[in-house]
Amino acid sequence: MINLKNDYCYIAHHKILEKMMALENEANPGYGEDKHSENAKRIILKLVDNPNSDVHFLVGGTITNKVFISHVLKPYEAVISCDSGHINVHETGTIEESGHKILLVPNKEGKIKIDSLKEVLSKHTDCHMVKPKLVYISNPSEYGTIYSLKELEELSSFCKENHLFFYVDGARLASALTCDQNDISLKDLGRLTDAFYIGGTKNGAVLSEALVINNPSLNEEFRYSIKHFGGMYAKGFVAGIQFETLFEEDLFFSIAKKQNELAKELTNGLKELNVKLFVESPTNQVFCIFKEIEAKRIMNKVDCEIFEKQKDFVVLRFVVNYLNTNIDIDETLKVVKDSLI
Repeated sequence: MINLKNDYCYIAHHKILEKMMALENEANPGYGEDKHSENAKRIILKLVDNPNSDVHFLVGGTITNKVFISHVLKPYEAVISCDSGHINVHETGTIEESGHKILLVPNKEGKIKIDSLKEVLSKHTDCHMVKPKLVYISNPSEYGTIYSLKELEELSSFCKENHLFFYVDGARLASALTCDQNDISLKDLGRLTDAFYIGGTKNGAVLSEALVINNPSLNEEFRYSIKHFGGMYAKGFVAGIQFETLFEEDLFFSIAKKQNELAKELTNGLKELNVKLFVESPTNQVFCIFKEIEAKRIMNKVDCEIFEKQKDFVVLRFVVNYLNTNIDIDETLKVVKDSLI
């Protein structure tokens, strides 16, 4: 079966595994206080280019979101997210469990618009309501769409003007940064956000995300929160080794670039078959609309996911991973062609 289910279905990219095996007998201090973690931080901070920034390695995306949001918000403060946001849909009430309400706004192709933020602020005016304090977005969005530099700058300015923290979930940030339409760099994220994280789990690593905190006031005693919420693991050097490997030879970017190129090939092929796209995504996620019988036929031969199910159609999500090849794309297009009614 062709595997287009997700981009974290294999153990890790072979270069990461080779590096880890080469160091299997090397002893390191625990909890991220090792030379590999320090080197990985140094490389990342050079790209971010903000002297106030710091980097923390955490186990996964959900715990990263929980630890950061819980650390920076007071008990009565809330997060603003679009309704399709990962913290709202796919994190099992983690933010709510930590005591913070998520204020939802409608998404526009997976993204937040400033008019929606203004509406939220206009409705939360006194101490009888939660206080909106943090704007959460993901780049790319849950629909594979990306924010432009102009959009990011506008959101950043709005947040500063309204005393809101601005946080970017970067689970698939590599895919956003390397797609054809992108005009954002890590340096831009370093100057425009209070914090963002760089996803490793969905870009070739065994696990781990690199949280970059750019607002120094939010970095105070942050390691206490990591430990408190269960995000700090003893073998922190495992994360350090992985991010060191990802960034030393631009592996982080080359993995994502290849995935995006194959996704673009898949998208173009689907268009030639007159398959309707649910949303136009420039990253490694491809969303298509099929009749239910067509979707069933496709899923018999291609491992993918039902992203959304409506009365008259099904949206399938294909996610290109780092082990996919042009052959996989060609075979998928043949399966789709043979499955269409």
